[in-house]
Amino acid sequence: MLKQLATGLAVLELARDTVTAQLRDVINSPRLWEHEIARYERADQRDRPPRGGIVFTGSSTIKFWKTLEVDMAPLPVLNRGFGGAHLAHMCRFAPRIVLPYEPADVVLYCGDNDLGAWTGKDSDTIVRDFERFAEIVHGALPETRIHFVSIKPSRLRRSQWPEQKRTNERIAIIAETHDGVEYVDIAAPMLGAASTPSRDLFAWDGLHLSGAGYALWTSVLRPVLLQASQRGRAPAQPIAAPRSPASPARCGPSPHRPAIRNE
Repeated sequence: MLKQLATGLAVLELARDTVTAQLRDVINSPRLWEHEIARYERADQRDRPPRGGIVFTGSSTIKFWKTLEVDMAPLPVLNRGFGGAHLAHMCRFAPRIVLPYEPADVVLYCGDNDLGAWTGKDSDTIVRDFERFAEIVHGALPETRIHFVSIKPSRLRRSQWPEQKRTNERIAIIAETHDGVEYVDIAAPMLGAASTPSRDLFAWDGLHLSGAGYALWTSVLRPVLLQASQRGRAPAQPIAAPRSPASPARCGPSPHRPAIRNE
C-alpha cells in the first residue's frame, strides 16, 4: 500500500512539474503577445502618432488605463501597454512599440507579472531585463528619459510583495546613478501607513486598478512628467558595461537557475 502511494505521489509530482514547465514556456514565449503588437502596428499605419511625445508602455495596468489622455492632459501621451507583459517581452517589442515614436519620455510599468513559480524568474531576472530594456531604448534614443514606475503592491499578490519590494529598491539604485532613468515610487502612496493597500484602489480582482487607483497614479505621475517636460534633454549614460558580441545580453529566466519546485 505504501509503495503504491509513493508511486502515485511520484507520478503526480512529475505531472505537476511537466505542466509547470509547459506553462512557463507559454508565459515566457516571445511570441505570446505578437497579436497585440501587430494590432498597434496596423493602427499606426492608419493614423501615425506624432513623434516626440510620451509613451506609456508595459503590462495590463497600462493597457487598461482608458482615461490616460485625459488624466495627463495637456501632455502628449500614447498608450502602448499590452497583455500580461513581462520585462522580457518589453525587450523584444520595444523596437516596434517604443522606438518608432522617438519619444521624449517612456513611462514603463512592468515586473508585476514576472515573479512566481510559474515564470522561473526572480528579482535578478527582472533587474537584468530592465537593464536590457534601457540599453535598447538608449542605444537608439540616447536623449529619451525612462521613468520606471515601481512594481505596485496588490491585494492579490501580497505574498510576492517582499520580492517585489527588493526589486524596486534595486532599480531605484540604478536610477540614482544613471542619467536618463528615473524611479517613480508608486508603492508608498498606495500603501500609506498600512501594510496592505486599500480595496478602493483595485478592481474586483484585487490586482488591476480601479478609478480611484488610477487617480492616485495620476497624482504621482503627472507632476513628474510635467517637470520632465520642462527640463532639457541630455544623452543618457550607459546603464551597464558594454557586452562583447560573444556574450550578448539576455532577457528572461537565467539559464543557470534551476527549475522552481513547489515544496
